[in-house]
Amino acid sequence: MRPVDPTTLGVPDDARQVLDTLWRHGHAAYAVGGGVRDQLIGRAAHDVDIATDATPDRLLTLFPDGHLLGVYGTVDIDGIQVTTFRRDHRYADHRRPDEVTWSLDLAEDLARRDFTINALAWGRAAGETGPPHLVDPTGGLEDLRSGVLRAVGDPDARFDEDVLRILRGARFAATLDLEVDPPTLAAMTRHGGDVAYLSTERIGQELHRMLDLPRPSDAFRLLMAIGALAVALPEVADQRGVTQAKIPGDDLFDHSMRTMDAAAAMPERSPELVMAGLLHDIGKPATAAGGRYLGHAEVGARMAREALRRLHTPTPVVARTERLIAHHMFQYRSSWTDAAVRRFLRRTGADLVDDLLRLRQADNTGSGVPADATGVVELRERIRGQLAAGVPLELGALAVDGRDLLEATGRPAGPWVGVLLERLLGSVVNDPERNRRDVLLGDVRRWAAAPGSPVPGMAAPHQGGPDSLAP
Repeated sequence: MRPVDPTTLGVPDDARQVLDTLWRHGHAAYAVGGGVRDQLIGRAAHDVDIATDATPDRLLTLFPDGHLLGVYGTVDIDGIQVTTFRRDHRYADHRRPDEVTWSLDLAEDLARRDFTINALAWGRAAGETGPPHLVDPTGGLEDLRSGVLRAVGDPDARFDEDVLRILRGARFAATLDLEVDPPTLAAMTRHGGDVAYLSTERIGQELHRMLDLPRPSDAFRLLMAIGALAVALPEVADQRGVTQAKIPGDDLFDHSMRTMDAAAAMPERSPELVMAGLLHDIGKPATAAGGRYLGHAEVGARMAREALRRLHTPTPVVARTERLIAHHMFQYRSSWTDAAVRRFLRRTGADLVDDLLRLRQADNTGSGVPADATGVVELRERIRGQLAAGVPLELGALAVDGRDLLEATGRPAGPWVGVLLERLLGSVVNDPERNRRDVLLGDVRRWAAAPGSPVPGMAAPHQGGPDSLAP
């Protein structure tokens, strides 16, 4: 990492207008935190926060369209968050200060921040003229140059104040490819279990940000090393030490890390794919017996659903991740018939199959074998051929619907209609040529007239008999 020349720093026009207004009215004002840090490592500054000696009341006078956010004196000015220099006091809940008082001292404001790389400011003091300049009282620029993540001041105090800094520290280290300073790492380890003070929603937000990284395992391995993962995501931490006879020296946790990274490296990555890479084998510890893990995909899918709900993951992401994990243990053979490919599609869902095949490739990579070791490329081509042919895979694609079944049997509506439609679809998946109205209604009439039909007042066909519609 080669930080750029600090004299070339700047801010977007909207943030510069806020700074100019504050300077023009005699106030100290600085861009602070991540926006400054990102510019110093050659990244664009998107989210720029501003710190100033102007009080919230003064800010609302200078910017009548601004509005106060929360109770800590931050004013939103057209999307730019401006906060009065402050000093914090006791943090009883290990997350937020019990009391905040304003300060006129930028150095005092920066001294309360988490890491030196975020305790950076760019601007001018009150009454100061000349170009804006970098202010770096804690050595953040040198830490960026050295590739070090270091807490501001006493690391134990910083993490005791706000345990969220432990998760953020893991994310910063992984995002910026930084080594954690040894005293900072030791303090993170001492406070790793304190992550329990955080809400599960806040934990989930940080974990999801880690999953967005190009190589998320860097963050998760650090969380494991400091003891925070056992609190934040115990289902994954429980994989440590579970035998995984794939890559020599790797256990199940290592396998999941490799699989997650392989999923994250795919050009077509999705949040659900990376999440499934992380969680796909969490059912193994609970199903381990004699070196085998029978049913671990189904158990793991349920565990993933519970974990993701606990972390306040969006419902569509939960549902799709659960499905990916439930189906990830398919075993393809080149000897599969086209009907078998269609049944696979019907079982997994055409909407899921691309990510499911990617998950299998990532799982192969995580196992130390070629991504296509299980015939994924061949299966993908066969699936594309079936989809291109427009084969019916959903009830809506059938040549008949529920109304047709009611008319054909003359019976009242009931659950039997769905049962028959599903079986009709199964027969059509096996043989798409059967998807004709006359053929399907003929099946329905024969079935309704047969002894034991589930149609009210009638009887079902003998299972496996010539009139059975079971796929």
